Amino acid sequence: MESTAQLYLDLMKKVLANTIYEDPPIPASWAPAVEYDELNRRLGVDWPSVAHTMIGIRRLENVEHCVRTVLEEGIPGDLIETGVWRGGTCIFMRAILKAHGVRDRQVWVADSFQGMPSADSSTHPGDRELASDRYNDLIATDLPTVRGNFERYGLLDEQVRFLPGWFRDTLPTAPIDRLAVLRLDSDLYESTMDTLVHLYPKLSPGGFVIIDDYHIPVCAEAVHDWRARFGVDDPIEDIDGLGAFWRRSG
Repeated sequence: MESTAQLYLDLMKKVLANTIYEDPPIPASWAPAVEYDELNRRLGVDWPSVAHTMIGIRRLENVEHCVRTVLEEGIPGDLIETGVWRGGTCIFMRAILKAHGVRDRQVWVADSFQGMPSADSSTHPGDRELASDRYNDLIATDLPTVRGNFERYGLLDEQVRFLPGWFRDTLPTAPIDRLAVLRLDSDLYESTMDTLVHLYPKLSPGGFVIIDDYHIPVCAEAVHDWRARFGVDDPIEDIDGLGAFWRRSG
């Protein structure tokens, strides 16, 4: 028999991805569908018009696996996502802590809260091709809206901390002592590299790195360049054909 906590978390996944009311997607170049499709939403390949996360059920399950593992094994540290859109994944992280009665860890919510940078602000060629503010009317979600989304679930409290601004400016001095789960959802080479350079040293052995955008070539390039530079060879595991993760061995 499932516990009350697990029933709550299973419902949270359905609500955050909105597989209950099945909101239609916003057509995009990578997912032109205009009607709700259960498989697309489960895999997180559409752009929901209403749901608070676009990562889909499979990647939410991965977040749950990683967070539950560090809680069960006592791996010290907080949880963070860099690049949060409407905040749904961070809301789910906070829900996991709530469901398990954890009061000594924080969820860090890091984002520009103004969308993606303009192409001319990037130095990496792949970023200049990919980075664009042309989608910012849909991607950009301001801080009051994200805070309000936490409030809707009754999960905005002292265990939620916000880091507004570009990662190159906020992460080097972020007041984070230790991390147990580091989740990146920032698409670009520079933002991925900035996150790994400044936050991975704070990740506890046994903690997890989750790369939501591993399927994007410039993101994967940044991951492999960083791993080669710092000699990280922990095996990368696939999540759903789009995202990937690994566990820090030391």
